[in-house]
Amino acid sequence: MPEMSYVLLQHEQGALDFVEMPASHAYQLSALNLRLHKELTKLTADNVPKLPRAIAEFRALELLDEKQSPIGGLQYVNELERTFAAIREGSYPLIALLTEIRALQAQLEQWYEEEDLL
Repeated sequence: MPEMSYVLLQHEQGALDFVEMPASHAYQLSALNLRLHKELTKLTADNVPKLPRAIAEFRALELLDEKQSPIGGLQYVNELERTFAAIREGSYPLIALLTEIRALQAQLEQWYEEEDLL
C-alpha cells in the first residue's frame, strides 16, 4: 500500500474534512488551498464558493467517530475543479486558479493510475 497523508480542512461552521492524499502530494493540496483562499476575496462573481481552510497535515489517521471517513484526494480535487469551473467570473482571471487545480488533478490521476488504484 502506498504511503498516504491527510489534509485536515475546517469549514467556517467548524465541521472538519479529512482528505486522504498520496504523501508526495499532500503539501500541494495544502498550498493550493491557501492560494485559493487568498484569491477568493478578489472574485466578483455571485457564486463564489465557501471553501474549508487547510489547518493541518499528518501521516496517520485513526478516526474514533465511525460516522467520519476520509475523502479521497482525487474525489476532493475533482469536486473542487467542478466548483471553480462553475463560477461565473467576469473581472478576475479565474483561468489561473483553474489551471492550478487542474494541474494537481492531472498529477493525482497519473499517480492513481500508476498505483493501479483507479
